[in-house]
Amino acid sequence: MNYNKNAVGRDIPEYLEGIGELVPFKGEGKYLRTERKASPKIRYGNRSEKKLLGSIEEAVKKSGLKDGMTISFHHHLRNGDYVVNMVMKVIADMGIKDLTLAPSSLSPCHDKLIPLIEEGVITGIQSSGLRGELGEKISQGILKKPCIIRSHGGRARAIEDGELHIDVAFLAAPACDEYGNINGREGKAACGSLGYAIVDAQYADCVIAITDNLVPFPNIPASIGMMYVDYVVEVDAIGDPKGIVSGSIRFNDNPRDLLIANNAVKAIKASGLYKDGFRFQTGAAGSTLAVAKLLREEMKKDGIKASMALGGITGYMVTMLEEGLIDGIYDTQSFDLDAVRSIRENPKHFEQTASSYANPNNPTPAVNTLDFVLLGALEVDTDFNVNVMTRSDGVINQAVGGHQDTAPGAEMSLILAPLVRSRNPIVKDKVTTVCTPGESVDVICTDYGISVNPKRQDLIEKFQKAGIELKDIKELQEMAEKLTGKPEEVEFSDEVVAVVEYRDGSIIDVIKKEA
Repeated sequence: MNYNKNAVGRDIPEYLEGIGELVPFKGEGKYLRTERKASPKIRYGNRSEKKLLGSIEEAVKKSGLKDGMTISFHHHLRNGDYVVNMVMKVIADMGIKDLTLAPSSLSPCHDKLIPLIEEGVITGIQSSGLRGELGEKISQGILKKPCIIRSHGGRARAIEDGELHIDVAFLAAPACDEYGNINGREGKAACGSLGYAIVDAQYADCVIAITDNLVPFPNIPASIGMMYVDYVVEVDAIGDPKGIVSGSIRFNDNPRDLLIANNAVKAIKASGLYKDGFRFQTGAAGSTLAVAKLLREEMKKDGIKASMALGGITGYMVTMLEEGLIDGIYDTQSFDLDAVRSIRENPKHFEQTASSYANPNNPTPAVNTLDFVLLGALEVDTDFNVNVMTRSDGVINQAVGGHQDTAPGAEMSLILAPLVRSRNPIVKDKVTTVCTPGESVDVICTDYGISVNPKRQDLIEKFQKAGIELKDIKELQEMAEKLTGKPEEVEFSDEVVAVVEYRDGSIIDVIKKEA
């Protein structure tokens, strides 16, 4: 096998069976494909044909699904999703095989797909994330074709460019009428924003809505309009609300998270970006939630207001919106019940598609308006490359998500991580898997201090002027290794089980089976 070295020093195969030729990552903004081979679907509607069908099997038959096709799902129901397993069982029982599964992400509840992979029903997966036993099994090489990992923006780009063609999209619909008007605001499986599903609905050849909440026509406002939906199927349940959301995500006063958050807030306030009208994104992990809590307190004290919050939305963002600390929210994914309620009730809480959020080929994806973004990490290396996908042994157990979309889009990207996790150093010579390149990473905030990418001399000067003590990234590495010892190198075979695309479609890394 022939290899080419990419811009972060990783060896990328020229060609992989099941995928084709691979373009090595060239650097942020260095690879741009301007040709779009896809367009929103066009079909002639038949007034006499009823959309509401009696079963998933009937819908699959009408869709024309055949061996070798590609199907998609969305992951707004997260670990409470029933639809993927339900649909795939029907498809398997119908004898259809050799399918590529292209969901926006997969969770531990989808471990039931493993037998279908072993039986050849599923031979390819293209997704943002893989978790649980499913991620472990794919890391062991059970999938016939290498898995393709894409960011949220990268997935939207691939669909709209025609790189990822979806034959049939199955959409979990928390509220839907008989003609296919869908929203996620109502119903027992209400999940809020349907930002990832909208692109699938617009571009898939056939769209099937699966709902447990069939409401009278018209179901408005509709996140996905009836013009994009071919068939509707009513089932008993599309998801477990406890797995979708479990009340508001709560901050737990973990001392380590507080240390990290305090360092992040110091960096934010010293950056020059903390002023009226700033725009930001946080996540739902402990340290980023802690930042949201502390930032809210600082904003109240300083009389500062933000113009926009972005991304996956939690109750903390909702509270700040309702208190007038934020003018508006762009929501691609609602993470808790407060966010679901807010998007239903508040016109300043706006639903957006994955494409408008982060597609790098759009004139202004929302990520490009960010002043700062707070992101997590499984590993960081001394070149500031970040791994958010695999454990140190190379096992896939998380998701790229919007990490590599927001880091280059924001004026300042902050990575929040403990120096040590489960007796493993987080700062290493080289990360196991590069997901976000170091050139997109500006600040590392740990519980042992802050490190700034040398390319951001402007931030270094501002932080020093503010009296913030900075540490060299290699100093953080030495501190981590004093606590844990230097980890042994893990040996990997030559078998590639997954490729990690950069958001532009080039390959930033490959994931290999452990030797």
